[in-house]
Amino acid sequence: MNHEIIALAKQFRMSVLYDGRFSTSDGLSNEEYLLELLRAEAKKREERSAAERFKQARFPTFKSFEEFDTDFQRGVTGKQLQTLAKLEWLDALFNLILIGPPGTGKTHIALAIGNKAAKEGYRVAFTTMDNLVHVLKTWEISKKSACRLGWIKKCDLLIIDELGYLPVSRTEANFFFALISEMYEKASIVITSNKGFDGWAEMLGDAVLATALLDRLTHRCQILNFTDDSYRLKNRKQIFDSKGAD
Repeated sequence: MNHEIIALAKQFRMSVLYDGRFSTSDGLSNEEYLLELLRAEAKKREERSAAERFKQARFPTFKSFEEFDTDFQRGVTGKQLQTLAKLEWLDALFNLILIGPPGTGKTHIALAIGNKAAKEGYRVAFTTMDNLVHVLKTWEISKKSACRLGWIKKCDLLIIDELGYLPVSRTEANFFFALISEMYEKASIVITSNKGFDGWAEMLGDAVLATALLDRLTHRCQILNFTDDSYRLKNRKQIFDSKGAD
């Protein structure tokens, strides 16, 4: 390829050209060739952006809506899953709170939402409550935490997993409330918790703060309650077969 073309492609950051990976069929007009080139560049840029969104989201694993077993978990219907999967509620800045015992599918749904949202162009952050508290406590002294908090605050969707599994101090609860207040009506928040709302005051160590927090989270919110058995326990794998061994 002409060296000047390569230099100009780098100047305009058209990597599809200077990487030498662009090719098209012969006999195209100048306009058709340009269109193919721009389409290829647009596709590559979107792939690069999507990869960066997934990296920044920090999902622990991939989950999809199609994998969710609504026959086992009756806390959510197939129709409700379809509504969640459309993601229109994100544009309307709705929140989602998933409440129930461990292993009932809360994190699966949260991850399915997050994975699809990141794929479709939304900025997403996934974090456990424990990790989020660490970030909020250390962002002033840790560059890593400061960068993470910066990403969280500019996200379209924040997913907080395992709220209520570990105790939080009064100071940590105040940090958490401040973050939720700052993101109120600026982003959608998905929370999974093993505690019903009546247990949040004890968890946060402050009934007034818990009420104020719930007031913001539930202003525009869908709440799903899961009460079935743990999917992991129901489908656990064992070392010995079910008949036992002598």
